[in-house]
Amino acid sequence: METKQRKANANIKAKATKPAQAVNLEELESLSYLQMAWRKFRRHKLAIVGAIMTIILLILAIFAPLITPYSFEELDLGNMFAPPSWDHIFGTDELGQDVFTRILYGGRISLLVGFASAFTAVVFGILIGSLAGFYGGWLDNLLMRFTDMMMTIPTLPLLIVLSSLLGGSVANIILLMIIFSWMTTARLVRGAVLTFKQQEFIEAARALGVSSGRIIFRHLLPNAMAPAVVSATLMVGGNIIWESSLSFLGLGIQPPTPSWGNMLSRAQEYIWTAPWLAVWPGLFILFTVLGFNFLGDGLRDALDPRSKLG
Repeated sequence: METKQRKANANIKAKATKPAQAVNLEELESLSYLQMAWRKFRRHKLAIVGAIMTIILLILAIFAPLITPYSFEELDLGNMFAPPSWDHIFGTDELGQDVFTRILYGGRISLLVGFASAFTAVVFGILIGSLAGFYGGWLDNLLMRFTDMMMTIPTLPLLIVLSSLLGGSVANIILLMIIFSWMTTARLVRGAVLTFKQQEFIEAARALGVSSGRIIFRHLLPNAMAPAVVSATLMVGGNIIWESSLSFLGLGIQPPTPSWGNMLSRAQEYIWTAPWLAVWPGLFILFTVLGFNFLGDGLRDALDPRSKLG
């Protein structure tokens, strides 16, 4: 009797759960690709943390003149090496300049270099990868061998040499970041294009006489954008590290224009007497790179159609 009762209860539970499962399946089938990506992204806790950190940093950088009452060039020689206080929440440096103000304005420079170089490098990488993947043959071999050659170059030593020759202006730093950042995106986009160009919808477009340019930009690239978006997100953090490294070595953004890297470089002499000069720019670099990496990881999982909707 007990066995029969257990079977009956199990059947009742199975019948009760079937409609709910069917509703969930129907709901998932009705979602678009972007809606499913957004659902997966929301469930990635570190990605949400990264997005919040990134938004906060952007707000601080954009609205810096409204947030701080000081100018990043303002000197106060009577208030040098002041520790953090209500008047100067991050303290002052060896020239009496407000460290919090310079952090905000330095964030403008570092984020500008990161975003501008990453966006341009991704566009260039998309162009190279889509041409190589779509046309194949000698063009693919030429472009990919050039990409391989660029990837074998030791980046930091060459960046040091070129930045010392060209100068450490913002435009020159962005140009150098672009030159050495596009290769990964090109390879990712090429792989995606090689996959999608064999699909039936591309064959149908060719049969209808659609031009190659329209196939690439209207049909292939929208489907190959997911790896490019992830690559761009991760590239921003990487390029901020490169800029900070060059500025730390004295070859990047030059004072009096603040950047987190040259603030760290100036703080070396005072690390024991005024440690806040090194702590704050170091923490902002750390949180910025972590935020973009968390965001990139979340976008990678959300935009991957093979990942499960948890």
